[in-house]
Formats: sequence, C-alpha cells, structure tokens
Amino acid sequence: MSRAAVPGLPSRYPIGEQLPALYADDDFAQRFTAGLDTVLAPVFATLDNLPAYFDPRVTPADFLGWLATWVGAVDDPQWPVELRREAVVHAVELHRWRGTRRGLVEGLRLALGVHAEVTGDGGAAWSSTPGADLPPEPPAETLVRVWPGREAPVDADRVNEIVRAMCPVHIVCRVEVLPGPPADEGR
Repeated sequence: MSRAAVPGLPSRYPIGEQLPALYADDDFAQRFTAGLDTVLAPVFATLDNLPAYFDPRVTPADFLGWLATWVGAVDDPQWPVELRREAVVHAVELHRWRGTRRGLVEGLRLALGVHAEVTGDGGAAWSSTPGADLPPEPPAETLVRVWPGREAPVDADRVNEIVRAMCPVHIVCRVEVLPGPPADEGR
C-alpha cells in the first residue's frame, strides 16, 4: 500500500481556503494549492490517524513488519495477517517469559500454531529446609512435546529452530513431534 497521492482523497485543511482574501478568487492560486492539497491529503490523513499506526490490531498490513521491529517480534510475511498482528501484540509479553515453559509454549503457538507441553526443569533442584540433605540429582533434560494445532503437519525443523532459540543455552531440550495430543492429557 502506498501513502502517496490517493485520487479523490479530500484535504481536511485546503490550502486555498487559508490564503489571504486577495487570492481567494485567483484561479491560478486556487488550482496550484489544490495540487498541493492532493499531495498533502495523505500526509494529513496519516497524521490524523497516527495512533492507529502504532496499534498492531488495526495498523495497515504493510506496517506490521515495521512495527514488529520496534518490539522485537518475529514477522513472517507468509503468515496470515491476523497471526502477524497477534505476534506483534504479544511480543513484549513473550519477551517477559523468554526462557520459561510458558514462554516456549506460547512462542510455539504464535509462530507455528502448534500445541506444546514442556516437562522437566532443566536440572534445577532445591530444598526449602535449611540443613537438609541435598535433593536427588534431577534429570538435566527438558522434553518439549508438540502436536498440530491450526495447521497440520507440524514442521519439525521449524519447531527445533524455535526451541533452540527460546531455551536457555545451559538446558538440553529434546523435541518430540506427536500426531495428536498426548494420550495422558485426555484432550
């Protein structure tokens, strides 16, 4: 979409009406300023609607990529527009949860439309009792199980790419792509 001259778009602030009275009846001055109005009308329309350009839910589709760069969102022009909007809307929240189970599950949902479940804690163990014996060594592996959501089949390479990007570097993540929800979930 272009923000250039839009045929028939009237200017809310015609320059000809703002000229001194001497030029009100001057045909050349009125035609000249009408030409400027044609060029400036889209600029005024954009400025009048500027807050909408910063709201990913209503911004023009061609601005989504630019807006995504402001919040560090992943923007794939091949995604449906509504999914791209949702990714930008939730980008800051997703950054807040980066490196957590919730962040990984939500990131996979937004990027690929899949359902995910993360088990394991990546080797973290503690005790809330002072002086107690150390807890047993936890498994150092985290399991990420993914199954189709809005699209099928699941692209395992993209899942692995996103998991590698979103999991903390000190955690080993194993990915399983399932044909449907896990049997123990009862979904």
